[in-house]
Amino acid sequence: MDFGHRHGGGVAGKWKKRPTILNSCRAPLLLSTFTVIALFISSKIFISPSLLPLSRDSRPPQCTHTSGEKYLWYAPHSGFSNQLSEFRNAILMAAILNRTLIVPPVLDHHAVALGSCPKFRVLDPNELRFRVWNHGIQLIRDRRYVSMADIVDLSSLVATSAVRFMDFRIFVSKWCDVNLSLACTADSSMHSSLLEKLRRCGSLLSGYDGNVDACLFASQEDCRTTVWTYQTDDGILDSFQADEELKKKRKTSFSRTRKDVSRALGPGSTAGSATVLAFGSLFTGPYKGSESHIDIHEAPNDQRVQSVIQKIEFLQFVPEILNAGKSFAYQTISAPFLCAQLRLLDGQFKNHWGGTFQVLKQTLDSLKQKGSPPIHVFIMTDLPQLNWTGSYLGGLEKDSDAFKLFVLREDDELVAETAKKLVNAAYGLKLQSVSSSFDGREQHCSPLSLPDILLYVEETICSCASLGFVGTAGSTIANSIELMRKNRACS
Repeated sequence: MDFGHRHGGGVAGKWKKRPTILNSCRAPLLLSTFTVIALFISSKIFISPSLLPLSRDSRPPQCTHTSGEKYLWYAPHSGFSNQLSEFRNAILMAAILNRTLIVPPVLDHHAVALGSCPKFRVLDPNELRFRVWNHGIQLIRDRRYVSMADIVDLSSLVATSAVRFMDFRIFVSKWCDVNLSLACTADSSMHSSLLEKLRRCGSLLSGYDGNVDACLFASQEDCRTTVWTYQTDDGILDSFQADEELKKKRKTSFSRTRKDVSRALGPGSTAGSATVLAFGSLFTGPYKGSESHIDIHEAPNDQRVQSVIQKIEFLQFVPEILNAGKSFAYQTISAPFLCAQLRLLDGQFKNHWGGTFQVLKQTLDSLKQKGSPPIHVFIMTDLPQLNWTGSYLGGLEKDSDAFKLFVLREDDELVAETAKKLVNAAYGLKLQSVSSSFDGREQHCSPLSLPDILLYVEETICSCASLGFVGTAGSTIANSIELMRKNRACS
């Protein structure tokens, strides 16, 4: 709008025009106009650039030149057990939609939190994706990146070509047209340019620029609105909805609809034509007779997908981790033992020590009556051993005649040597879709420190406990160990 000509030019002649209401308001109007312009300019300066549309020349080259391969990206979150559950769901979605799955890093524990699906209080999908993207880039910069494929064995899926995979780092190098090895350099000017390019690329992929032609489809569906299905219910309301009290409290009108993911996002849909399909969270769990976000447990009319469902029901750790856990169980403990997984410091668990210890006490009392002492017990807990004094664990530690306790520490040689083997194996960087000619494996930074793998080795040890397992009620770690024991991971 041309404000300079809004009210015309000057007045000719010697007579002064009598001020009118319009003329008398001109100065305040102009002042208001300039104020609005100033505020607009300042907002452009201070608003997060990730919220602003990207110019066409800043878009990844794949938006204008694609190889024909289609990808699925998603935003994992929370602790490792939740991330592993999401990873299984992502594999399933990639199989259904016939897309190459971008394998994410293992995120720091609770570096990114979703919120609460039952309370309809979760992060917006765009924000969740961008937080996950930024954390992934930070892990690369800090040189402590660990791929989910470095921890979870995908060899059976890769061997059968049931699902195609690509490591997040290789995808970033390709999609954003960057050399990630530059993240290792000390050149600050190079850092600044690289990070800006990565930020803009992540912003686009997160959906802040909307859906980009046939390049990107950033799904806005989440657990507040959608329960994904396959070859079954489609377009009907889910049995679980927000009640009136919750709607009033949250000021929300969300309705949860069951949708067939293939019909909504597969071939023939707008999303189906996009090179990248970006999901938000893919976490789900049973709740009030339904599922929070994904309700796909079988695919009787699709044998390929049914086979994938069966394969991902239990994803084994890579051999290096399994061998380390078995070694500790059979060579260090070297006797039948009980495993106690005691989560005592995190979240809701720190207020339930009494109940957690009571279950363990009952189990140990029963074992004492059946066998001869000492009873071998492997303790897996987040409570440092120095702080056991005064707790039930401290009492067990003192009663050395009745109990022989074992713990594994991060600085133990077994853990360190296993971590070195995983770094050398580099399973994540070896993932490569056979249809892609791009190889970014040399474009990465060698780690500055060994990855934290203590949790995975501990879970494996617990899967070997022949005297039984006592887990913390409500802990996803306990659920993971139970699944490992069910599937005889230690055999």
